[in-house]
Amino acid sequence: MEIIANNFVPLMFAGLLFFLLTGFPVAFALAATGLFFGLIGMEVGLFPSNLFQALPLRVFGIMQNDTLLAIPFFTLMGIILERSRMAEDLLETVAQVFGPVRGGLAVAVVLVGALLAATTGVVAAAVISMGLISLPIMLRYGYNRTIATGTITASGTLAQAIPPSLVLIVLADQLGRSVGDMYAGALIPGLMLVGLYLAFIAAVAIIKPKWVPALPPEARIYREDNGASGHVSLLVLLAICGAVSYVWSLNHESIINPMIGREMAPAGDEIVIMSITVGSFLALALALVNRLLRLGLLSKLAEQVTFVLIPPLVLIFLVLGTIFLGIATPTEGGAMGALGALIMAGARRTLSVKLLKEALENSTKLSIFVLFILIGSTVFSFTFNAADGHIWVEHLFDKLPGGQMGFLLFVNLLVFVLGMFIDFFEIAFIVIPLLAPVAESLDINLIWFGVLLAMNMQTSFLTPPFGFALFYLRSVAAREDYNDKVTGERIPAVTTAQIYKGSIAFIILQLIMVGVILFNPQLVTGSLGQAVKVDDAAVTDMLNNMQDLQFDEQPSAEQGDEPAAEGEEPAAPSLEAPAAEGEAEVDPAKALEEAIKKAE
Repeated sequence: MEIIANNFVPLMFAGLLFFLLTGFPVAFALAATGLFFGLIGMEVGLFPSNLFQALPLRVFGIMQNDTLLAIPFFTLMGIILERSRMAEDLLETVAQVFGPVRGGLAVAVVLVGALLAATTGVVAAAVISMGLISLPIMLRYGYNRTIATGTITASGTLAQAIPPSLVLIVLADQLGRSVGDMYAGALIPGLMLVGLYLAFIAAVAIIKPKWVPALPPEARIYREDNGASGHVSLLVLLAICGAVSYVWSLNHESIINPMIGREMAPAGDEIVIMSITVGSFLALALALVNRLLRLGLLSKLAEQVTFVLIPPLVLIFLVLGTIFLGIATPTEGGAMGALGALIMAGARRTLSVKLLKEALENSTKLSIFVLFILIGSTVFSFTFNAADGHIWVEHLFDKLPGGQMGFLLFVNLLVFVLGMFIDFFEIAFIVIPLLAPVAESLDINLIWFGVLLAMNMQTSFLTPPFGFALFYLRSVAAREDYNDKVTGERIPAVTTAQIYKGSIAFIILQLIMVGVILFNPQLVTGSLGQAVKVDDAAVTDMLNNMQDLQFDEQPSAEQGDEPAAEGEEPAAPSLEAPAAEGEAEVDPAKALEEAIKKAE
């Protein structure tokens, strides 16, 4: 009994590991460990016998958490868009835009991966869609296999880092921070990661041009009657919309602030999102006018790009824009996104009862999966914290050299290794609650901490032996040699070793991005609202004014507080007890002022 009592927390970790190794589902393994060790703790006298009386309230609190409603909404939005064949149209269109240049197909895959990340938010859907559509085309035209497979798997994992990501919702909930702040903090690093991927492909196109050949002329399907590609018309449209977006960015504050009654300056990410939204709406309006009036001012390629690319862009920016503006909460933004996805699928004539049923079923399954893991982790942490496990974890990091930086380096290494073996949901629900109190005690910004871990956990989908994105691509890549449908040539099968090898370069790129965020926290925190600075003199004046106002509002003798006339009953005494003799009357304003000075 004494051994158990003195080593309760390490034994609890060992018990969790035992349950997980038996193959028991993670959610139930967590709950079983918490309940089992809770009973043991009561037997050895560590806990009172009524320990678990508060547990039902904890579980009830999870079910009442409005923030978690964003998970089924965004999942439903993503599944509907993915099942409505949006990915196929996007890949085909963007490939036609960038196809004439070396590496154009890979650039198209990265850009479409970023768009799917911001709409579907599901790694499996993005990797499988691009694996089915783009991999055969890349192999047909002679792409290097490691570049092709690595680009597809890495682009699919962008769903973990780019808002509205399910990972960011879960991390915000576990860290006790706003989902909107987590989205704002992750936006710039996510876009920078996309830029890093594109820079890598450009470098490959320069150094090894044969690895990423351009599309041949016969593969370019959008041509004008005179044989022109239509890129000039597209560039003109892009220039017009870009100019309008720039003008909007200069006048955003003067337009939006009066509309929403805001006095402070808008954040940079809000300006970017809303400027692109305005430019996207303008492009869609111009394309619609051109088609309805048959003006012929836009090329076939420009019209195709506008009608395929702009609607999902508008949906993304409307959802994120309303969240960043503070008009909608992330939950409301998710609901609006799901409604927008239904409208888009209906406009494309791909919405059916079968599709809606499948989307609802899958959204329900994923939501239940997340909630059960969250409930299980709550039961585990309930017992863990009752045994002062969080203090035990803090002591583990006491001896780490380097303070904040030493802690962050160790945690990122730990998360990177764990990501090779377990899913990001398990990491978020098991590891993050243990690390968050330590990070807060070290005065680490938890939004920065969450974005850093989200970017790190993204690598878990690419790292062998259990990289899920690698398995998703393996499930749809050709296992045997086949004849290409267009060229008729014999295409060799894609091996598992080629898929694993293709992920290495992109794992390195992601680790570079983790390092950039680690040493430049301003990339994350710069997008957040500035902390309000309190001026001591202003506080003192405000308190004095409050005190004067309080005295002014008290009735005086001149205002009718006359002494009782002869024969009349005296006025009712005040309900407030008089101050005892020798005891000073407590002034709330003065007490608040002294408390502020002491806090300094």
